[in-house]
Amino acid sequence: IVLIGIDYLSVQRFGDPPLTHEILLRSGMVVLEGLNLAGAAPGRYELICLPLRLVGSNGAPARAVLRPLASRAS
Repeated sequence: IVLIGIDYLSVQRFGDPPLTHEILLRSGMVVLEGLNLAGAAPGRYELICLPLRLVGSNGAPARAVLRPLASRAS
């Protein structure tokens, strides 16, 4: 797993220390939080994520877009 995305404000409970973030980031995983997945039907997608480049920061606002993939033939 190289990326985890969640349709909530954070991957951890509000008020908890940042242990979850530290574990995920140390393992090299990319974390996308605050996604709006309400309109995403089940299926296969390509994720295109365009973060703002902020020097000296470990996070940034981003535009995340799902592009449907063609279904696989059986």
